[in-house]
Amino acid sequence: MSSAMPTSEPLLRLSGVSRSYSAGDATLTVLKDVSLEIAAGEMVAIVGASGSGKSTLMHLLGCLDQPTTGTYRVAGRPVSELDADGLAELRREHFGFIFQHYQLLTDLDALGNVEVPAIYAGMSRNARRQRAQALLERLGLQARLTHRPSQLSGGQQQRVSIARALMNGGQVILADEPTGALDSQSGAELMNLFADLHANGHTIIIVTHDMHVAQHAHRILEIKDGRIIGDRPNPQLAADQPPSQATLERPDHERTAGEARRVRAIRAAWTQGDRLREAAVLAFRSVAAHRLRTFLTMLGIVIGIASVVIVVALGEGSRQRILKRISDLSQNTVYINPGSMAGDLDASSTTSLSLGDVEALRAQSYVDSVSPVVTVSGLLQHRSISVQASVEGVDSQYFRVLGMKMDEGRFFDSSSVMAQAQDVVIDKQTREALFQRGPAIGQMILVGPTPFRVIGVAAPRSQEMRGNQISVWMPYTSAMTRMTGQFNVQGIVLRIADTASTDAALQGVTALLTGLHGQQDFYTFNSNALRSLITQTSESLRLLMSSIAVISLLVGGIGVMNIMLVSASERTREIGVRMAVGARQADIRNQFLTEAVLICLVGGVLGIAIALAASLTFAPSEQISNEMYSLPGSQFEMIFTGFSLFAAFGSATLIGITFGFMPARQAARLAPVEALARE
Repeated sequence: MSSAMPTSEPLLRLSGVSRSYSAGDATLTVLKDVSLEIAAGEMVAIVGASGSGKSTLMHLLGCLDQPTTGTYRVAGRPVSELDADGLAELRREHFGFIFQHYQLLTDLDALGNVEVPAIYAGMSRNARRQRAQALLERLGLQARLTHRPSQLSGGQQQRVSIARALMNGGQVILADEPTGALDSQSGAELMNLFADLHANGHTIIIVTHDMHVAQHAHRILEIKDGRIIGDRPNPQLAADQPPSQATLERPDHERTAGEARRVRAIRAAWTQGDRLREAAVLAFRSVAAHRLRTFLTMLGIVIGIASVVIVVALGEGSRQRILKRISDLSQNTVYINPGSMAGDLDASSTTSLSLGDVEALRAQSYVDSVSPVVTVSGLLQHRSISVQASVEGVDSQYFRVLGMKMDEGRFFDSSSVMAQAQDVVIDKQTREALFQRGPAIGQMILVGPTPFRVIGVAAPRSQEMRGNQISVWMPYTSAMTRMTGQFNVQGIVLRIADTASTDAALQGVTALLTGLHGQQDFYTFNSNALRSLITQTSESLRLLMSSIAVISLLVGGIGVMNIMLVSASERTREIGVRMAVGARQADIRNQFLTEAVLICLVGGVLGIAIALAASLTFAPSEQISNEMYSLPGSQFEMIFTGFSLFAAFGSATLIGITFGFMPARQAARLAPVEALARE
């Protein structure tokens, strides 16, 4: 609908209009077969007792409600042909409402309240601010521009509502009991203002039960029991009243064709992006006005997002730490164990591996070095100090296979193996336990009942992954003859030659030992297999923990939805006022949806901040990435990746949209008159 209405017929025409409401099982008819015409520029008073139907008639005239039967035409166009947005355009562009109780938005100051219709009309921020200020100044409120409704008197609040009604032109002003909440002086001033507006071409429709107020109108309609029983001119007023000197502004219908085209062009340029930006501003104001409720609403989101980020960071940190240790293990190292698979219960009693297997493997071109492994548990003793240790009997090539280094002394060699020497190499933990700060090389220790001489201390290896286990290595020949009395091999470890393919070497090992044994009674694994196993396990654990955290996010989202539903029910009056001044359904929906998204986004940011702050309690650990922190003395590390932070932020947005849509849609679908009636 254009901004200028044709005037070839009555501006407003009702024909046989009735309005009924459901009241339980009964139907209540408030208006009955009302026919009425109001021309442009008239000043009409509708009078009647309470319950006579006058307010319902005003709601129909202002397109806040629609008739049950009959037709209502505005400038010749049937209102029934208009959808919700078309009705909103009529209210926004041509009607201005002045309510008995002012219906100002308590969160906004005087300027903000007057600006609201222009926001939905697409007027730029600077333009609407200037116009709102000019209207308030002309109404004598230049000293009250930034005052909120609670800081204004009744008369001042009514003047703010008049300025709001005129913001978009206000071709038709509908006033419902405008003096009902005012003292006599303020009421008289208001009626003089209505006279000025009428003199400047505005169509004024006043709904009142006070005949003294009605006497200011040029035409008086009397309504009783839903029917118009009287329609007469006011004999006390002349038919042609001269224009007042207090001209406020030319209304829309008096604009020239060129001015009307410019207005339509400006309003058409108000894009969806502008509407969303204004919705964001309104949402921010609403959220800021209810800080405690907003904080409690977003608390679930904060906890959920922080949990997700921390869980993912801990999972990634643990995975990277383990994988780094595994990467220190040469990919060319192969472990061969008896049994059909890892975890075989019969593996401990299986003697499928032998020294002959070791010699056969040593002869293969793809093997760089190889060692048998004989493992026993023994009590280590030096003087009065005793510790339990894991004792491994190995070949001299064992240290090359695993790439071990020495802190002190030396490794034993092949001659020691041949001679079944009573020499041992200990790790650093064993040294600290048995010798503390004293010398270790050359010292004698008892391994079980047998004395051995310490010839070397091995450097710590990150790939050991033994925790606090104490380890000692001796020639496997010594372990067999002096410790176990058995000559079976409990495991074999070999290093694949650098020139050989790992996969081909594994196939060669399997084929060779299967041929020697006549069956595959052993299994192999290397660091690649271990890496894959640990990666799968860590991913499963991370998925499980993330699922638990996501549940808290869902709980937080449901909390957002519940609060937004409560908010919509508490703010029905505000919704009704916004619709009355021209807000589209999409504008209401966008505002509530934006509030939900804003709450979730702020909650997401706070959740991420809490997760990052938690990392400050972690001390810098060995560098895996630039974003890793480790709790002192622990095995926990937190790695924050850009993807995890983005995913957390995206989750907050998705929750806001998903759980905010239903309350937003419910708020947008309220009928204006229903929303106003719920005050």
